[in-house]
Amino acid sequence: MWFFYTLIPCLLIDGVAILPAPQNLSVQSTNMRHLLTWSPVMVPGEIIYYFVEYQGEYESLYMSHVWIPSSWCSPTKGPECDITDDITATVPYSLRVRATQGSETSAWSTLKPPFNRNSTILTPPGMDVTKDGFHLVIKLEDLGSQFEFLVAYWRREPGAKEHVKVVRSRGIPVHLETMEPGAAYCVKVQTFVKAIGRHSPFSQAECVKVQDAHTWHFLMHVLSMLSTMTLGFGASPSCVTGGKSLNDSRGSIYRSYNVTVF
Repeated sequence: MWFFYTLIPCLLIDGVAILPAPQNLSVQSTNMRHLLTWSPVMVPGEIIYYFVEYQGEYESLYMSHVWIPSSWCSPTKGPECDITDDITATVPYSLRVRATQGSETSAWSTLKPPFNRNSTILTPPGMDVTKDGFHLVIKLEDLGSQFEFLVAYWRREPGAKEHVKVVRSRGIPVHLETMEPGAAYCVKVQTFVKAIGRHSPFSQAECVKVQDAHTWHFLMHVLSMLSTMTLGFGASPSCVTGGKSLNDSRGSIYRSYNVTVF
């Protein structure tokens, strides 16, 4: 029976036409991004607009319970509102929504219980672990200015010591360690949000391995010989490398040994 009433254009209360109020308010919050959602009010052939308001601890205690219109959703057409910019403190926030269509307005529906951002779900950031020569480098997803990252890294061997570095750079490659030849290194990361005093779980570890010193020195020796031959005989690079440029040959050698040139 309740479904029937959500589909009709309006209800009559004391002879005044009003819209049904939005139902099923909830907040989905991940990594400090907060999205208020509700079930849409269905009026065939009509466009419904929604107004969202909030009331934090300050508004409740010091501003006589005043309600503040949401920054982005007063009005909005869709049955959702990004309230991230409205939630600026770690306190309970009351949230309410009403529908309008022309001169018709619904009653307010209020979120119960109030929302507190310390309930947000924290997840590890995306990360890209690479090697630049013998340098271990990590690049982390930018989750916003409230986040810092605890990066743990270690040499993959029995009894290896785990090192931890706090990283605040977002979206920028960060050098972690100078790796030893022939060794593999692993990295994992978790987020920390000071505003709510919480950490995410650690990510799965990702590992990279650097080539051993013997292979590196052998390749440097080969390249040195090629350069000497080219200069000594006065020949063009294509003569020495069988029709390819010296740069092409160097690239082929490096690709065959999977070595990064820098």
